[in-house]
Amino acid sequence: MSSTYKFNNTDPFGNGDAKSFCPSPVNGFSDSISQSEKAVQELLLQQSPMQATDDHLIEFSEALRTVAKALRGAAEGKALAQAEAAEWKRRYELERSKNAELQQKGSLLTQKELPNGVFADESKSPRMEHIAKSPRLYAHENSSNGLESICSHEVLQDGGFNSSNNKLKRKASFKLSWRCKGMANDQHKKEIVSFERGNISTAERSSKQISLTWESDPQTVLIITKPNSTSVQVLSVDMIRWLRTQKGLNIYVEPRVKAELLSESSSFNFVQTWEDDKEISLLHTKVDLLITLGGDGTVLWAASMFKGPVPPIVPFSMGSLGFMTPFHSEQYRECLEAVLKGPISITLRHRLQCHIIRDKARHEYETEETMLVLNEVTIDRGISSYLTNLECYCDDSFVTCVQGDGLILSTTSGSTAYSLAAGGSMVHPQVPGILFTPICPHSLSFRPLILPEHVTVRVQVPFNSRSSAWVSFDGKDRKQLEAGDALVCSMAPWPVSTACQVESTNDFLRSIHDGLHWNLRKTQSTDGPQDT
Repeated sequence: MSSTYKFNNTDPFGNGDAKSFCPSPVNGFSDSISQSEKAVQELLLQQSPMQATDDHLIEFSEALRTVAKALRGAAEGKALAQAEAAEWKRRYELERSKNAELQQKGSLLTQKELPNGVFADESKSPRMEHIAKSPRLYAHENSSNGLESICSHEVLQDGGFNSSNNKLKRKASFKLSWRCKGMANDQHKKEIVSFERGNISTAERSSKQISLTWESDPQTVLIITKPNSTSVQVLSVDMIRWLRTQKGLNIYVEPRVKAELLSESSSFNFVQTWEDDKEISLLHTKVDLLITLGGDGTVLWAASMFKGPVPPIVPFSMGSLGFMTPFHSEQYRECLEAVLKGPISITLRHRLQCHIIRDKARHEYETEETMLVLNEVTIDRGISSYLTNLECYCDDSFVTCVQGDGLILSTTSGSTAYSLAAGGSMVHPQVPGILFTPICPHSLSFRPLILPEHVTVRVQVPFNSRSSAWVSFDGKDRKQLEAGDALVCSMAPWPVSTACQVESTNDFLRSIHDGLHWNLRKTQSTDGPQDT
């Protein structure tokens, strides 16, 4: 005789009353339960509650497993980040200890005399005037003249040099000072934001002119020249000979230039160069001053050689327009005399750092090599006949969707280049910002923007785009962007400092007057109708 059983108040996790899990006969014949049915009843009592769960409870269990897996993944990610942070801290402490040892050795060397009568004490050496320190920039107040300044000390830590060369070759240190023109005491008025009695106010803002003062004499100069120019080659030969014989400086040139010099005369065997990219990456630890002979393109090429800090640049105009080359080659000796003596006014030109994130990358940290640009990064449609379709974001905010020939992300130094031709505004190079300029947009209301320097701009090719896009960095290194790929740009921490002939604003205005003939028109005649 078969009986039907009901199960009472038990969930798959055993949260019900186990004692209430008992079979009850339905037909009312409680006394006729056989021994076999009692055995089945005992077997059911011994079963786990999970064996009697419903399908929706199984799904719920699977969902809990998924959540646990996600939490476990988050915990692993946090542990990985903590491990990476600990590794960076370890490296920082190791570097800090090495720098402390170098400083201690430098202080010990001040009491000793090196071979050939060279003293380690800066006051006794005619060529070395500072103790090697770790690369640092720090700000301080000079109580004597009230200037806000930054000092830079660089030390050669190149593994390619032996210990004796490290003692004899050191980079020149310099100081950057912010001055305010037009003030009687020539003291810098700081920009101070105060909050008093519920009112926010700022001190009077004023233009800051940056001045570079050498704290020790420059010893090494790198000269970059425009190729395939006879006049540039003649000038470089004369300049190199003068810098070596009259100033006693070490000269670095490109391998191409050194071959040209040696083919002309074997007396140029003192000129130094490099052999591979690794040595180029270490140039900033050896070079005190960079001289360019050419136009703005030569300055761009020289800056692109340095993926980090860039030495101060003295650009001589031997090109066409020359927005960044204020010095004339005819008076190069007088110019270099003034630069080497100091102080000189400089323009800090900001750069953009850009990298591409491919759609096939597993996460955003799998990016391509970072590119640094001094003028602009351009995204265009290439040879495609379709409009570019670009989604643009500023930090986490959606900006717009560009439909046209392309987009220009420019520095303020590049505001007089491609961005100007596309309708962008001309901006003083020391104004920190990112120019957002469309190229032939198919819209009557799409005007250029100027974004603050602290934002990160992301330009992505959407998956529904009809064609791919192409990106170039300062006009070179052209790369293709497929659907789903993104370009990320932000302000680089290493600006390019170029020497000024007069001062930054004067040089900028003169360059747009001379190069672009800005607002040049005939003056209105005075012999016409006048207001009475």
